[in-house]
Amino acid sequence: MARIALKDIAAKVGYSKNTVSLALRGDPQIPECTRKLIVKVAKELGYEPNAVTSQLMAQLRSTKTSKPAAIALINAFSDEAAFTNHPVIPIYVEGARRRAHHLGYTTCEFWLHDPEQSPAQLIKGLKHAGVQGAVIIGLMKQNRLRARHHRLWEEFPCIVTGVRTQDPALSFACVDHHHLAMSAIRNAIRLGYQRPALVLDDMIDELVDHRFSAGFLCGQESLPLADRVPAFYNIDEARTNPKLFLRWFDKHQPDVLITLYNVVFDWLQAHQLKVPRDVGVIQLEWRSAEPHIAGMDQHNDITGANALDMLVSLIHSQEKGGPDFPRATLTTGTWVDGKSVKQRMRPRRPARRVTVNS
Repeated sequence: MARIALKDIAAKVGYSKNTVSLALRGDPQIPECTRKLIVKVAKELGYEPNAVTSQLMAQLRSTKTSKPAAIALINAFSDEAAFTNHPVIPIYVEGARRRAHHLGYTTCEFWLHDPEQSPAQLIKGLKHAGVQGAVIIGLMKQNRLRARHHRLWEEFPCIVTGVRTQDPALSFACVDHHHLAMSAIRNAIRLGYQRPALVLDDMIDELVDHRFSAGFLCGQESLPLADRVPAFYNIDEARTNPKLFLRWFDKHQPDVLITLYNVVFDWLQAHQLKVPRDVGVIQLEWRSAEPHIAGMDQHNDITGANALDMLVSLIHSQEKGGPDFPRATLTTGTWVDGKSVKQRMRPRRPARRVTVNS
């Protein structure tokens, strides 16, 4: 089948090839109604732009302007300073920024929840900065973007990091949470642990479509039924009342905890349980600042870079708005050894039982 060319579209709509080319690039010189007509006809004819040519033309256009093309890194976290002081978010930012600069883009940063900036002002600021698309970073406790910001993804290509969003459902890049949890429990079993347990906030698990618990349950299938410990999900309540955690621990006697929270060390220490002598701890989000804790490196910098690559693809294909079929790029986490676990060569000795007074 012959490839559809610009001249074929031009003949169909009655405009010149130059007008068609400008319209397909979203050039504001062409009236919006004309651009929409040409894009509609191009899709009906099955036109597919040449990716190499599109990239070269984009580079040529950027060299003709005094201001290089920009990518917005938008902080969607509640804290304005999250790009610098959050334990995880800056890693996404660094990866996205590094990849953008490698591809010849500049980056600029905006805070989505700035109380002194209306959505209209945000859009104006993005346009003034020459932004061509945005990476949304920092959705840690929710997977929905406020409807008041709808113009953001309607006017600019957008990619989200960390989670799959709903309302709108945008394309996203994140770690493979299912594989992450499954790999964590398999490494625990490899080390000789017999009763691994998941300690996780149920809200976080729901935020990632229960991929943490699903991966953990898949890993548990290799264990005898008697050693499949139920998860502990009441994290917030246990922060206030640690006895909730200890009652669960005393009842089920896990020998290794797979978690996102370092507060478990405090809970264990408060009741004279030593790590890793009495129980191991595996962190589902290993951090270089705490290399002594074994766990899974999520490689959030790679996720940030992947998000940037996805965004550039959207920019080149001029895709905006909520996609009919959101795409995902998943990063595989890797195991990192640490002193919070140990090799168990012999059958597990019964853990010391702790009596908790009501």
